[in-house]
Amino acid sequence: MKRRRTSALSVSAAALAVVAAPLLTGCSTDAHPGAAAVVGGERISVATVQAEVETIRDAQRAQPQGDQLVSSTPGLTRDTVEFLVYAQVLEHAAREAGVEVTRRDVQTARAQTEQSIGGPEALAQAALMPQGGTPMAGDEQIDRMLRIQLLFQGLGQELGVAPDAGGVQELAAYLAETADEVGVEVNPRYGEWDAEGVVLADAPAPWLNAGGADEQEQPVTLDG
Repeated sequence: MKRRRTSALSVSAAALAVVAAPLLTGCSTDAHPGAAAVVGGERISVATVQAEVETIRDAQRAQPQGDQLVSSTPGLTRDTVEFLVYAQVLEHAAREAGVEVTRRDVQTARAQTEQSIGGPEALAQAALMPQGGTPMAGDEQIDRMLRIQLLFQGLGQELGVAPDAGGVQELAAYLAETADEVGVEVNPRYGEWDAEGVVLADAPAPWLNAGGADEQEQPVTLDG
């Protein structure tokens, strides 16, 4: 992997936007009871996923257009698993490349984003209605999203990749290689990894209702 020193990290006005679709490969062969996914030997528990989802759902329902927000994100549990796996793979890739993002970097990014978007409340609203990404709610989730954005930007700088379509594809390949190196396992009830498309695809499993958002949000485990 290429190693270069990175210049100071910065964040754009659109810092909250999801930087890219999750770019992963993986399998699900080992038994990991209670796990929604395992990345590099680290478990993402079903309890963690459900807590993340409940935080988002509570925030969505508290909005005047709560029903619309909930209905517009029917696969929230699966999307949350996808994002959490992506975040861990990106953390691995960034560490390997020597990219660091501090708490102060995140705080600076948040202040800049709040200023550009109209304040903390506007940021919280935007987080619940991302364009093509997983909704976020609460300070912890929003800060994590900003951290992921900064890590993605820093990784691109470190690898000398331009922030264009070709650059995104190059970073996608880099992250897919990282996922392969560290090992990614996902509970098949959340979907299956499409190695060619590097996304979490729907699994044609009988327990997943074609139109059932509620069915997809039930706790499941990797139980062999």
